[in-house]
Amino acid sequence: MKKLIILITGLLLAGAMSCVNQYETLLRSTDYDLKFRKAIEYFEAKRYSRSQPLLEQLKLVYRGTSRDDTLQFYLGLSNYHLNDFVTAEDNFRQFVEIFPRSPFTKTARFLRLDCLYQNTYRYELDQQPSHTAIAAIEEFLYDYPGSEYESVCRNMLDDLYNRLDRKAYESAKLYYTIEDYKAATHALKETLKNNPETRYREEVLYYIVAANYQYANNSVPEMQRERFLNVIDEYYNFISEFPDSEYRKEVDNMFRKAQNFTSRHNNQE
Repeated sequence: MKKLIILITGLLLAGAMSCVNQYETLLRSTDYDLKFRKAIEYFEAKRYSRSQPLLEQLKLVYRGTSRDDTLQFYLGLSNYHLNDFVTAEDNFRQFVEIFPRSPFTKTARFLRLDCLYQNTYRYELDQQPSHTAIAAIEEFLYDYPGSEYESVCRNMLDDLYNRLDRKAYESAKLYYTIEDYKAATHALKETLKNNPETRYREEVLYYIVAANYQYANNSVPEMQRERFLNVIDEYYNFISEFPDSEYRKEVDNMFRKAQNFTSRHNNQE
């Protein structure tokens, strides 16, 4: 039994070595038609790590021929399936520029979008790649209205816009976290000015009330009345938009304290 296992193992190793040797021979070959056929066969068999080097070798060989767009498209696809989204994005970008009327162009444009999307970062990090992806996706939706890729594109946009909204909101809220309440109010209001439709509008308005309250509460006595009046103004702004907010109890409490303070000081005047 042990001898049989050794024999089978040896045969498998020999077969593997033979395949490797055949592939190495193919890589060195100048039979470009064979290379092209084998590259497509490897791709269709999902052996992308084998199709990619062959296609890369053939790029210049078939430049300007009838096979050029097919080869360039499959090269991009191979890199895409190997999760090399940076290289694949560049492949698809060049493809679209060189072959704007190819039957593969729409798919290449969509896959480029996906590469751009895959190369974006979580909201805490630099969002410039998100802006680049958003611009490309919106251009695609404009050029191909109602395409089979529309729903995926809109999901990408939703996620990317959410990251931008979250980035802006969290950056502004950071001032509140470090107890710089004056800067927090300014940053939060800038967030709304730059993007009134932010999906974090409720949270932003809540923190504007809270920042004003903390700022007033920690102010010198001669400045408190004016600043508690600001709390009252911001409270009304908040409840006019979000009367049933989960923050309603908290802002009501801040409002009552601000109102009590201003009432007392009105009576003293």
